[in-house]
Amino acid sequence: MPHVDFESLPPNARVWVFGAGDVLDDVHSKQLLSIVDEHLSQWRAHGIPLQCSRDFRDNRFLAVGVDEAATGASGCSIDGLFRTLTAMQTLLGTSLVGGGIMFYRDANGIVQCADRSGFVDLVRAGTITADTHVFDLTIDTVGRWRDGFEKRAAESWHARVLKSALST
Repeated sequence: MPHVDFESLPPNARVWVFGAGDVLDDVHSKQLLSIVDEHLSQWRAHGIPLQCSRDFRDNRFLAVGVDEAATGASGCSIDGLFRTLTAMQTLLGTSLVGGGIMFYRDANGIVQCADRSGFVDLVRAGTITADTHVFDLTIDTVGRWRDGFEKRAAESWHARVLKSALST
């Protein structure tokens, strides 16, 4: 049972979250989702189709989920997903794969991003506070994508960054 509706994935399904360094316009969003959908329709682990899907939010965040209770993703199949997304970065003109970027909603509700040192600078300047909504790209289940991906910085691992930035 390959590519399924994302909402049909159970809360404990495994998820990988990717954040685009820049907002994707409609053309680039459609390109991304088309290529990801094609990849997912062919995605297999040891020849067995994966029960998988994707979700896309804020023209920046791609979540790819796999119901590992049905068939577990293998290292090679996961590497294939990362290769597909890495190859798309040039086409999209932005990063998708790689760490170090932290995402937050600004005072106008628009998703922004900064590298870690820039994020710390924004905390020190008072732009980012404990009440600022942040995005946790480290989540690993579909349930957390649905219910815990965006939250106040004080309720996320980002709170440690705030505390550290304000104590120095």
